[in-house]
Amino acid sequence: MSLVARSTRTAARTISRTRPYSVVVDAPSAEWVAKREAIKHHAAGTTALWRRICFFVCVPGTVAVIAWVRNVEAEHAEHQEHLKRENDGHLPEVPGYDYLNKRVKPYPWGPNSLFFNPHVNKDMSD
Repeated sequence: MSLVARSTRTAARTISRTRPYSVVVDAPSAEWVAKREAIKHHAAGTTALWRRICFFVCVPGTVAVIAWVRNVEAEHAEHQEHLKRENDGHLPEVPGYDYLNKRVKPYPWGPNSLFFNPHVNKDMSD
């Protein structure tokens, strides 16, 4: 079927579905207008409430969590440096317990996990 015939057929279907008369809508009643205004007023109040919650609760909470995490990470880094100073500039060797890093089947990319970090994780290729 050609494109012209298909579009003509689609247009004919659309025209046959439209109403041959116009729909007359009465003017909105006072009750309907009052309900719409009440909904708008409620929406404005709710929006203001959530905006206040965001600015006065979420933003200070986020700043507090950032400060707390920064302090914890600074303490951890200080502890790592202390361990390095005690062990001639290297971190102590992680114990090679049998139950750690037990693999039945090796990864396709090698013995280490996909998120291997040589500064933090033990190298399993030994």
